[in-house]
Amino acid sequence: MVVRALTGHEVLMEALAHPGVRKEARHWRPWAEGEIPMDWPLISWVAPDNMLTADGDKHRRLRALVSQAFTPRRVEALRPRVEAITTELLDAAEAAGPGPVDLRAGLALPLPMTVISELFGVGEEYRDTLHTLIHRVFDATITPEVAAQTNMDLQSFLSDLAEEKAKNPGDDLTSALFEARAEGDERLSQSELVWTLILMIGAGYETTMNLIGNAVHALLTHPDQLALIRGGEATWADAVEETLRWDASVQYLPLRYTAEDVTLGGVDVPKGEALLMGFGAAGRDEAQHGKDAHVFDLRRAQNSHLAFSHGPHFCLGAGLARLEGITALEQLFTRFPNLRLAEGEEFPETASIVSSGLDRLPVVLG
Repeated sequence: MVVRALTGHEVLMEALAHPGVRKEARHWRPWAEGEIPMDWPLISWVAPDNMLTADGDKHRRLRALVSQAFTPRRVEALRPRVEAITTELLDAAEAAGPGPVDLRAGLALPLPMTVISELFGVGEEYRDTLHTLIHRVFDATITPEVAAQTNMDLQSFLSDLAEEKAKNPGDDLTSALFEARAEGDERLSQSELVWTLILMIGAGYETTMNLIGNAVHALLTHPDQLALIRGGEATWADAVEETLRWDASVQYLPLRYTAEDVTLGGVDVPKGEALLMGFGAAGRDEAQHGKDAHVFDLRRAQNSHLAFSHGPHFCLGAGLARLEGITALEQLFTRFPNLRLAEGEEFPETASIVSSGLDRLPVVLG
């Protein structure tokens, strides 16, 4: 099959706003004609019944159900909890001893996972399983059999969580979503409920995990940029934004589809084709960011990146991701001013067509 990748900032902006470019897979000819098997490795990006794969009124309805939890006021109210979790994680890292510490396992993963799990009422006993399943969705190395099984396991796992919340509701978003489900299928179907949970929990930690890890690695490999922050010439927020541009957590996001013949970037694209959104490549687009787009520069004048997408599908959790990223960086580098990458260690990248991150981030706290 043919999938067109859009990699320039301008053409992405054009596609994200084009009424003829849609999110529902029914507009994709191979899907509509039954050519895509349920064990296709990217099936979990095409088949879901949630706001990521919805357009128009359905998208607005699904987004409205969770958007109030991510308003600037609600995100700011989470600040004390985010700060407390970060402190607890750094306490544990320090207590582990003087040897190398894997900051992915010790900070970048558990911080956003804990925050989003508490928001949705996911108990600690479920989080490891949930991470394993969601991480497979981003994994480019899984077999068709694993892809199909993961798709089914995720639905089963989150269906069980929803049923538990139906029996024992709490002050969390899953209980609120189930209440909406109980109001009638025209409000929120069972399928929409489960896939909304998968989307919000998965997107709520996986991408922020990579943001934190990428930012720490970038600052430690660019000490001149870290010195700008310590000298008051740049901020931790600048580090987060430049990391999002320079090494976006989501490199390529599947998929959008042409619901009609369209012209994008001067190229005619027929109806029924699939488009891959190259947000990571757009962050290095010299036409948008200048000839030094490949340079990690906290004082960059033009930093209008697309790491959180654009338009109706702009990331709901952008504010929370920024809060978690800034908090993690500020506490980490303030508490451990001699932080450095562990010598002789490897920093393997995640094998994924979708995300950019490190599987391990071994450091010495100093």
